Amino acid sequence: MSELIKKNASELVSLLQSGEVSSVEVTTEFLNHIHATNGVINSYLHVSDETALEAAAAVDADRAAGKPLHALAGLPIAVKDNLTTTDAPTTSGSKILEGWVPPYDATVVTKLRQAGMPILGKTNLDEFAMGSSTEFSAFGPSRNPWALDRIPGGSGGGSSSAVGGYLAPIAIGSDTGGSIRFPASVTGTVGIKPTYGAVSRYGLIALASSLDQIGPVSRNVLDSALLQDVIAGHDPHDSTSLPESLGSMTEAAKKLDVKGMRIGVIKELTGAGFQAGVTERFNQSLQLLADAGAEIVEVSCPSFEYAIAAYYLILPAEASSNLAKFDSVRFGMRVAPEGNPTIERVMAATREAGFGPEVKRRIILGTYALSSGYYDAYYGSAQKVRTLIQRDFAAAFEKADVLVSPTAPTTAFKLGEKVEDPLAMYLNDIATIPANLAGIPGISLPVGIASEDGLPVGIQFLAPAREDARLYQVGAALEALQETAWGHTMMSQAPDLHELIAKGGF
Repeated sequence: MSELIKKNASELVSLLQSGEVSSVEVTTEFLNHIHATNGVINSYLHVSDETALEAAAAVDADRAAGKPLHALAGLPIAVKDNLTTTDAPTTSGSKILEGWVPPYDATVVTKLRQAGMPILGKTNLDEFAMGSSTEFSAFGPSRNPWALDRIPGGSGGGSSSAVGGYLAPIAIGSDTGGSIRFPASVTGTVGIKPTYGAVSRYGLIALASSLDQIGPVSRNVLDSALLQDVIAGHDPHDSTSLPESLGSMTEAAKKLDVKGMRIGVIKELTGAGFQAGVTERFNQSLQLLADAGAEIVEVSCPSFEYAIAAYYLILPAEASSNLAKFDSVRFGMRVAPEGNPTIERVMAATREAGFGPEVKRRIILGTYALSSGYYDAYYGSAQKVRTLIQRDFAAAFEKADVLVSPTAPTTAFKLGEKVEDPLAMYLNDIATIPANLAGIPGISLPVGIASEDGLPVGIQFLAPAREDARLYQVGAALEALQETAWGHTMMSQAPDLHELIAKGGF
């Protein structure tokens, strides 16, 4: 494996700016690694060789001509395949959109292009972002670069496995209930869910509009900060876009100081139900923070007990509405039944063939929850629980500057282990869902490997809305404390992907 692709995004940026390497060289190295490994790991659904190299060459020419460039110009990036792109298919992991090339770019994609960041390709995901393992992708699951028989998380397992397996230095994901943070936890990467509205959702194929948020996936906290500073900002195309700037995340990530910071351990998200190795690494991290001068306090958020139940009423309800547009008429696939079909029969046949089992399950559940006579009992009650969760957060943040919990109750489970048990799959998001219901920012970063299985463990920090900078400050500080304590970085422990593929057995 090339040493160049093992470098963090910020290290590559320094090499690009100094002229030690060209964007074409960096992009080519990543494309070569993608073509050598993606057939097994399945991080990408589409690889954009030609357009990525064209963008890289344009940056190199501008740099040679002395033109002013964005700080991240020339750094290649991967984009989750539920963001529209005019030069590559956007499928959202579904057969119903197979081969569809959108007529416009998502705002985030536009910002990446304006910054001169070559887009390597579109990454795999659970169909329409519905899932926690990427096993519900219509185009096959992605694999975890730490153990190829394990899941890389979901729905954004394509982006996390690409970054964790060195198929991209940095990536874009989307997080509806943990779809950036859970994959980061199980692949040893960093994932950020910004404050709701901090990053435009224009061009994101919506799952649940009140929950979805786009964010960065990277190998360290500083890299995510650099990327959030690129993609954040007000967008008139998105009515939920925040009008004000949240400040520089890059500057926050450089502070590396937690002295006097109050860190609240969420009582309901620790203890019983969490894997022993996860709890062990979590407690070690708390000790590192305490030794650095942070004040560790316990907080209680009793309404979190009902978060999963509320989420799995609100999300399906919004999803059933958002997915109604995939009707065989306007775009996507069309299946015509035999005989003289009516539009209703064509629509039914298309949705039957085009949607996978998890999407159908959630559409049915959401439609039922919104139906006459059940709306108040189900959807209305779930929204009341959402308000209680928001109040719990408000009370907790009076006692702490940031909140903390393990990102997930376990390390990565094996492919196929939970795919037939939806309820067991849903429980993976027990710690991440509350942040989406409240619209607050969250970060997951690696805190070592579990002693019982040698797989990555993640820790999650949460901050009040619009206080994303706190997450970057505490995350980068913990990262630095770990490196001092361990004498190495987390990613330096990752196995060589080529060697894993050569061994087979997955």
